[in-house]
Amino acid sequence: MNDRLRFAAFGGGLVVLFGAALGIGALVGDRSGAAPAAADHSEHRAAATGLRDTESGYTLGDITAPATPNQQGALRFRITGPQGTVTRYNDLHEQDLHLIVVRTDASQFRHVHPTRAADGTWSIDWTWAEPGSYRVFADFSPTDGPGELVLSRTVAVAGNVSDKPLPPVSKTAEVDGYRVTLTGDLNTAGSELAFTVTRDGKPVTDLQPYLGAYAHLVALRATDLAYLHVHPEGEVGKTAPGPEVVFAAQAPSGGDYRLYLDFQHGGAVHTAEFTDRALTAASDSDAPAHHGGGHS
Repeated sequence: MNDRLRFAAFGGGLVVLFGAALGIGALVGDRSGAAPAAADHSEHRAAATGLRDTESGYTLGDITAPATPNQQGALRFRITGPQGTVTRYNDLHEQDLHLIVVRTDASQFRHVHPTRAADGTWSIDWTWAEPGSYRVFADFSPTDGPGELVLSRTVAVAGNVSDKPLPPVSKTAEVDGYRVTLTGDLNTAGSELAFTVTRDGKPVTDLQPYLGAYAHLVALRATDLAYLHVHPEGEVGKTAPGPEVVFAAQAPSGGDYRLYLDFQHGGAVHTAEFTDRALTAASDSDAPAHHGGGHS
């Protein structure tokens, strides 16, 4: 599978986040936790929708988690569907569910995989590093359901909050001794993004598979956490394992986005973070706009 995923309202996928398919999902939410109105987009692109905790008869239940930073505990939740608590899931990139958590200033990004109990309760050991409001995304595909869904809720962590400014636009990122260079820009017409991984000035040519791909990309629109998770072109075992990993994505609008690239090397997963500015295609201003909702 090598689908080209649109960067719009969540459209099947992080997801993300996340097989070596090219892309699988996007979703839009606001920082207050309320669902924003759908934005105008040209007809060649799906309209964005607001974040929901309920979609297609499935609901992300209340999330319990530690209330303050540095407090050890568990993050727990259930997902319910038309038949009650969901206990059967399709495999999505080697997992039944992907959990993506990010603070509303686009900091404190985490992509993890909780454990499901027999009664359908998902849980994972959890500690918050900083106070603030966090958006928690659950990406999953229920067996006999409508396909891949992303549901989300906000969680408030008590304390004095100091939002971090968005880092400046940059084409390079340093993480754990690696340098990752981005070539290309997001835009509303669709574009390729190529990430090149080096270490100590030498290309990394032995990236290790992680969740069925050589890298995973999540992008969040800075203004409202519009979200996309895509997979690279090619397949593990058929595509060269580095140093370059190429993705295709389509932004729902121009503006600043935060990009998170997960890759595995040396037996560890590393996350390189970028700020990129999506360009608006010239044809967008000429194309008729529309409103819409639901899946793209």
